[in-house]
Amino acid sequence: MTATAFDTYAAAKTLREAGFDERQAEAAVAVMRDATAADRNELATKADLRIEIAALEARMYRASWMQAGAIVAAVVALIKLLP
Repeated sequence: MTATAFDTYAAAKTLREAGFDERQAEAAVAVMRDATAADRNELATKADLRIEIAALEARMYRASWMQAGAIVAAVVALIKLLP
């Protein structure tokens, strides 16, 4: 997964300009930084989803060919049973 950059300095500056004192701004930024860092390991990127979709498609393709092979085998077996 790719990490998204979070400019803590700019965020703290914006909060201070909005009326937060230094301690409040730093605490709010720390909370936002920690929250985004914790979620980073749990979120899937588009690349992650593409990889999983490709794997699922490959399994479905193999399964369909296996089913087709089983059907052909069953038809051949039935034909051999006919007089």
